[in-house]
Amino acid sequence: MNKRKKESPKGWFLFSLCLLLLGCKQAPQQRADQPAPAQQITQKKDKAVTLTIPNYPLRDERDLDILMQEIGDARVVLLGEASHGTSEYYTWRAAITKRLMQEKGFDFVAVEGEWADSYRVNQHIKGPLKDSVATVALLEQYNRWPTWMWGNYEVASLVTWLNQYNQNKTAPEKVGFYGLDVYCLWESMTELMPYIKDNPDLTKAARGVHKCFQPYSADAMQYAQAVANASANCRAQTARLWKEIRQQKPGESARQTEAQFVAEQNALVALNGERYYRTAVSSNTESWNIRDHHMAQTLKRLLDFHGATSKAVVWEHNTHVGDARYTDMASSGEVNVGQLARKEYGEDNVFIVGFGSHRGTVIAAGSWGDPMKTIQVPPATQGSWEQILHQLSPTNKIILSKDIRENKMLNKPVGHRAIGVVYNPKLEHLGNYVPSVMPKRYDAFIFIDSTRALRPIQSITVRNEPPDLYPSGT
Repeated sequence: MNKRKKESPKGWFLFSLCLLLLGCKQAPQQRADQPAPAQQITQKKDKAVTLTIPNYPLRDERDLDILMQEIGDARVVLLGEASHGTSEYYTWRAAITKRLMQEKGFDFVAVEGEWADSYRVNQHIKGPLKDSVATVALLEQYNRWPTWMWGNYEVASLVTWLNQYNQNKTAPEKVGFYGLDVYCLWESMTELMPYIKDNPDLTKAARGVHKCFQPYSADAMQYAQAVANASANCRAQTARLWKEIRQQKPGESARQTEAQFVAEQNALVALNGERYYRTAVSSNTESWNIRDHHMAQTLKRLLDFHGATSKAVVWEHNTHVGDARYTDMASSGEVNVGQLARKEYGEDNVFIVGFGSHRGTVIAAGSWGDPMKTIQVPPATQGSWEQILHQLSPTNKIILSKDIRENKMLNKPVGHRAIGVVYNPKLEHLGNYVPSVMPKRYDAFIFIDSTRALRPIQSITVRNEPPDLYPSGT
């Protein structure tokens, strides 16, 4: 069970909010040792609602103590982000991840990245001591657009630390780094071949998959269009490969080797990758659900492989980790990893942390496949969660859901900003805010008032393949 010690927050702030947010009167200055005064925001009918939003200051890594305490004995900690291009989201997630590994024995970090690319990172951090130059060179392999998601210096810093952290540990004690995503269908097939070269049945099944996909030159969306035009369908071949490789699984009394696990995972990427691309051209909802079910399935496989007491840190966008049941995703039939994890492991064993900010800069692109650029993020829209927290106080802070769960106003949906890899700030008000019941969507929320753009590795040459994150952008 997740034992969470109750403790009084370091700061309590009264914040007055109305539903329409039509006007605001600034409150007078107050001494620092007193609660901030209520700020009156009036409606047409001059009715105001006072919200109490306890929060904890976030200045350095020591301020994460309250979060570590609240996480308690959770087995799975999911760390979100409001964009794929914000430096602070990566650096604070890294700080939390390090403490979870050092203080609570977490075994691995699993990210919204490709299996094959990320497994090479896993091998790197479990190998001999490497310097930061070697780490940056390694991350240049993340060369599918959007390259900046994992090919950046913030990730390089964490990977270098993980490699150093593992040096004095035995093989079973070494922490890992894995990718949960479903996109690298062709690469996973290539990676699979060395594992099955001595098995004629598996080799035959794998060659059948290769032959079926060969006409599409490693272009998954070309395959998807061919399926839509009824001129291709590799479902039978990938299903046969998955069935064949599953039959190689050792009996219940025998532990699966890492080589067997990796081979099976590559076959699973082929199976679910084919399903994903087959549906992507016809149904965003179905393809989204295939992808998130695959990521949840991969997480479960990793936990099972690492043993009954294993613990995982997950890095994904807020749209994947924040429980979809408490957003408008539910009304369109979409599920996500956070929802599936809570269902699989129980809410006491899962802890979800959302992230967001009021303004700053971000790395993104103007349209699919375009070069990355630094984009100015405007102040959060009036009445949004991020604007409320900024107006509460323009400082970095941690909010624990247990402290606001009983507030009736906060148990109603409020706009919560989500920025994808394609971003146009001029159109932000039209689709970048996800209606969310914040105390239920997350267990905690980290608010960074003003953020900086991620630092991409500029030397990466983009591979001529379809982009990751298609078509959702998150």
